[in-house]
Amino acid sequence: MKRLVYLVHRWTGVAVCVLIALWLFSGIVMLFVGYPRLLPAERLGAMPQLSSASCCVPVEAALRHSPAPQAVQQLTLTHIAGRPGYRIKEGDGALRVVDAVTGAPAPPVDEALALRSAQAFVPGFPGAVVGRTHDDRWTHSGLLDAHRPLIQVQMQDPARTLLYVSSTTGEVVMDAPRRQRYWNFVGAWLHWVYMFREGSKDPSWSWLVIGLSAVGTLSALAGALAGIWRWRFRGSYRNGSRTPYREFHMRWHHLAGMVFGPVLLLWIFSGLMSMNPLGMFNPSARPDAKAMQQRMPGQLQPRIETRAALALLEGAGFGARELEWKLLGGQPYLLARDAQGASRLVREEGGAWQVHESFTAQQLEQPARALFDAGVVRSDWLRKHDAYYLRRGEASMYAGAARELPVLRLQFDDPGRTLAYLSPHSGELVLSVDRAQRLGRWLFNFLHSWDLPWMLRPAAARDAALIALSLGSLALALTGVVLGYRRLRLATGRG
Repeated sequence: MKRLVYLVHRWTGVAVCVLIALWLFSGIVMLFVGYPRLLPAERLGAMPQLSSASCCVPVEAALRHSPAPQAVQQLTLTHIAGRPGYRIKEGDGALRVVDAVTGAPAPPVDEALALRSAQAFVPGFPGAVVGRTHDDRWTHSGLLDAHRPLIQVQMQDPARTLLYVSSTTGEVVMDAPRRQRYWNFVGAWLHWVYMFREGSKDPSWSWLVIGLSAVGTLSALAGALAGIWRWRFRGSYRNGSRTPYREFHMRWHHLAGMVFGPVLLLWIFSGLMSMNPLGMFNPSARPDAKAMQQRMPGQLQPRIETRAALALLEGAGFGARELEWKLLGGQPYLLARDAQGASRLVREEGGAWQVHESFTAQQLEQPARALFDAGVVRSDWLRKHDAYYLRRGEASMYAGAARELPVLRLQFDDPGRTLAYLSPHSGELVLSVDRAQRLGRWLFNFLHSWDLPWMLRPAAARDAALIALSLGSLALALTGVVLGYRRLRLATGRG
């Protein structure tokens, strides 16, 4: 049995030792440089303020251009290429844009419009369209599917930013500065083995990563057992040491494994869990956001014109960059966001339209009960981030997720005992996690990233600890690379 464990560790280690070393090195890079994404603050900060003096035609004029207005899922007033426009998301997920000044459908997106959009995003610098892509190494996100193919615009700003413009709406949907792109070749792109991924949905890539992670986990587990069996916890070997190995690389592989082996094992295992193998962390039931809204934005709009709503926001001292038509419990309202991502609500109360900062708990909880066909067993305000609702740093893969406080937390009595988090500032369901998803959170996020709220607050201390453990684990992996190379030479008769 022990011999079998030694052989498993030896040959699985030969197979994945180089990959594990690359995973560890790229993981250190990912602490500081994330995969390219367009953060909400970047997108909103690049837009001019919406003005009631120059904007806009009534929203009904925009909906006339929808083939099925009653089925419209999302309706947003935004800026595209520096010009206000209504972005409409149809019932089938397709996007269309209506000019908010003229009320006419926006023309098809060509390279000239893409260039104007890019220059409005990075003003003061020239740029050039360098091509179109349906998918490349920086654009695997499924959130970009409705915008494909993407038009690439290379800007001549100091950061040498590569912008991706939607061929559907003309919006900038991704920015990738040169520094971020270069570091990602040895960061997230390498860590996630994206050189083998095609498109936002690639089962072959998923199973490749699952297979490699499983082999790495097996190798680390077998190595941990072998290391413990060979360690003298009492007494010592003839060489006076607790390890029997005298040769430099073998000795330090054993020593590093006894210290850093458990950490490496947990990191590889949690990386495997990140892929949700066999859908083991899929929720038992998904929240019904439409039931919470009761109607769709295309079915019922607030009885206030766009120009009047913008005037109300200006009177309240709020510079709206974007305006979205929303519903909560069948009651229409407008959600405005400024350049920093802060929000205001324009809703009717007492027969008059007013600007509010948030909903009350009662206004949120009553419609939210329709999210699941189950009762609410607990409702409370969360004023500090908990283990599931937390804010990560800009380099994190979750950097774009809004995690504002306070938030209303509801516990449902469904089979998955789902926790739902509702934002009083937007009236939206921000996050829901059932029992399976919470398990996945512990087996992946916690073991892989050490991301409990109290761990994230002293960012420098957490980064230093993760770097130290990564370097120790990297020493373990690199000595394994040397031993694996020697073993292959012996196996092929060259050693």
